Amino acid sequence: MTDHDLFPANDGITVYGADWCGDCRRTKRWLEASGTPYTWIDRDADPVLRARLAEAGYLAIPVVVVPGGTILVEPTDAQLADAVGAAAADAVGAAAV
Repeated sequence: MTDHDLFPANDGITVYGADWCGDCRRTKRWLEASGTPYTWIDRDADPVLRARLAEAGYLAIPVVVVPGGTILVEPTDAQLADAVGAAAADAVGAAAV
């Protein structure tokens, strides 16, 4: 299974995590405080997804997928800022074409 199979391309940010996870809560707070829209997927609510993430080597959470295919695992706030900024710049560049 490839990352593309596990994380289909979309136009937004997707966060895979769990409600009990402190880093997941921090990531959600950062995205909300920065006004960045995202989709939350609770990996613990879907045993099949949880197994697929584990099989692909994504054992730590959160896993944050940004447009363009960048995948962050347990990102710091600075890494989130960089990834969100890069995704926004790519979107602006694509819209200008």
